[in-house]
Amino acid sequence: MDIKAQVTQMDAIVAQGAIVDAVKEFFADNATTSDYGNGATNGKHEMIVKMEGFAGSIAAVNGITHHHSLVDGNVSASEFTFDFDMKDGSKIYWHEIIRRVWNDEGKVIQEEYFNAA
Repeated sequence: MDIKAQVTQMDAIVAQGAIVDAVKEFFADNATTSDYGNGATNGKHEMIVKMEGFAGSIAAVNGITHHHSLVDGNVSASEFTFDFDMKDGSKIYWHEIIRRVWNDEGKVIQEEYFNAA
């Protein structure tokens, strides 16, 4: 499986704001996630539910910028900036590195988020 092509496709979907679709298409059923805020998910279904809830709480997308991606073997790192106005009146501005481990079928088996600020 061409991991670089998978990363390019997934990052393009994320950059369009279709984060739930990216999870549905590219996550393996047993995928896990973790972030710098000590949040974690176990399994694709749990991540879909989490991302549907998050996406539903966004009032406005001010911008999603994909800066760079790197691939080394079955590991990728993608740098994004996310700028959202939330329905509760708060603002989210994240500059993140998203590290992914991919399986032989080209699916994400582990995704980890790092604050790039």
